[in-house]
Amino acid sequence: MSAGNDVFGDRSSAGAPQPFFHSRWVPAPEHVRDLGPGAGLPAGFRAAGVACGIKPSGNPDLGLLVCDAETPVSAARFTATGTPAAPVLLSQEHCRLDGLRAILANSGCANAATGRRGLDDAAKTQGAAALAVGVQESTVALASTGGISWYLPVDAVLKGILAVQGQLRREGDADFQQAIQTTDAFEKRACLEVELSGGPVRLTAQCKGAGMISPNFATMFCFVQTDAVLEPHTADLLFGVCVKRSFDRCSVDGQLSTNDTAILMCSGASGVRIAPESEDELRFGEALDALLRQLAILMVKDGEGAARIARAIVRGGHLEGIEAAARGVANSPLVKTALHSADPNWGRIVQAVGAALPGTAPLAVDIALEGIPVCSAGVAIPYDEAELAEALKAKEVEYEITLPGEGAETEVFFSDLSHEYVTINADYTT
Repeated sequence: MSAGNDVFGDRSSAGAPQPFFHSRWVPAPEHVRDLGPGAGLPAGFRAAGVACGIKPSGNPDLGLLVCDAETPVSAARFTATGTPAAPVLLSQEHCRLDGLRAILANSGCANAATGRRGLDDAAKTQGAAALAVGVQESTVALASTGGISWYLPVDAVLKGILAVQGQLRREGDADFQQAIQTTDAFEKRACLEVELSGGPVRLTAQCKGAGMISPNFATMFCFVQTDAVLEPHTADLLFGVCVKRSFDRCSVDGQLSTNDTAILMCSGASGVRIAPESEDELRFGEALDALLRQLAILMVKDGEGAARIARAIVRGGHLEGIEAAARGVANSPLVKTALHSADPNWGRIVQAVGAALPGTAPLAVDIALEGIPVCSAGVAIPYDEAELAEALKAKEVEYEITLPGEGAETEVFFSDLSHEYVTINADYTT
């Protein structure tokens, strides 16, 4: 599937793009303004993307993002897999993740399961990128996505670095976005303005992801930039919390990637300082949280072949139990196929919850679909079948599941499972 140019993923009947915050599950904060995809990066950032020959299609496949501030602040999160790719290992072990100056990202090759050669290849490209933009190697993070077990074509990447370096500009985020995509059907990019007490700051992001996505991070990149002034601890704290509430809460197929990478970079070029434990920190955190949650929903919405998405809300007395139940529902092929066809077969949800929480006594579980109760204390209750069938035709469907006890709540966003998902992934390497 080739990448499209529809920034927001949906278009109205009149052809106009929807605003970035268009999911009912992520309301736009009042102090945040959507500037649209053409507004460019915050002050202090430049980006570009080129085709260097990694992808046989000739589509853009190498991106470079640079922060021109001499002392930037950054934070990063990576995949939790036991088989991390070479760029993840190199970035984690050899980079100053609290002071990154650049990100070199490629699509078309994950450089995963490539052993010592993969690490050496990654180091060569990191060194070349650092030399090209005049920064230390330890301040250049790497990110790769694409086929696992394929070796990175280093010579092509080195030539691409020279080409992309010459195209760096503040308006280069669109080209950078194109360069990081694989099976994405549309762009996942945003440019926001956040009003703080010291004045407005810019908050932008470029994200990719459509398949091999599971709660506990996803097959995804997300690169976030701001011109606000943040302390390293504040940036790391806010970014970590927001990642847990967004990319850790989405699932397409229950598969955990080798290459997940999310990075926040702060240039401080606006001069607007966000003091720790201040009202501005809260306002900026709300904006960052909404940004990442909407991006996570866009990834689920772009789940390879997806027709509709769902949000499973699970409540109960034990966090571990409700987490297992939520993930069990989100990753159940039976639940996902029912979601795809708008089938009101809620027994599949009961089955998924029970499989996630095995025991000897029946669970007193309550279930409501789109606000319509269908099960109470583990027993079916009467409901209007026609009303439910019509409600489940929505593009965004909500499942509410209540387990015994009180005090804990969780959620997972997930996509349906379609014939097209099988087709896309059966043909992926060919």
